[in-house]
Amino acid sequence: MGSVVKKRRKRMAKKKHRKLLRRTRIQRRRRGK
Repeated sequence: MGSVVKKRRKRMAKKKHRKLLRRTRIQRRRRGK
């Protein structure tokens, strides 16, 4: 059971990282214009 929870946490961490990357990309575009 514990291993399943760890896998879920890793997946959530990856999704959070993707959201952060998207936010930084939007900020860079606004600064460029």
